Amino acid sequence: MFRGASSLNLDAKGRLAIPAKHRDALHSLSSGQLVLTAHPHRCLLLYPATAWEPIQAKLMSLSSFDKRSSALQRLLVGYAEDIVMDAAGRMLVSSVLREFAGLDKQAMLVGQGSHFELWNLQAWREQLDQVVIGDELNMPAELEGFSL
Repeated sequence: MFRGASSLNLDAKGRLAIPAKHRDALHSLSSGQLVLTAHPHRCLLLYPATAWEPIQAKLMSLSSFDKRSSALQRLLVGYAEDIVMDAAGRMLVSSVLREFAGLDKQAMLVGQGSHFELWNLQAWREQLDQVVIGDELNMPAELEGFSL
């Protein structure tokens, strides 16, 4: 279970170091084999390869004749890249995915349970501000009556 937010630095080659607290779990789940892909919110999704495979299978089972389904297939599967975490716990983010998410020197890695989101630092702050100080929080019906 991946949770927590970490501020990361990308080096000149586009590599970033996975926080130590997550490295062991990623190695045990998928031997450091990861999948990085685009998300419609202009961030990246990082999955252990073993967790990504059923998601990709489900996406590819959708009708390619449905415009919304094929658009999601193009984005999520089309941008998906196999990543190998090196011995130092680093991973290389391709220039294509860095450009898509607007990643430069600073990024936020945010745990989402089964996977991570990787955000441009400024975009992360902006979307977080919308949630924290937004005038109106439009909660889905499933969360009616939910208490923290």
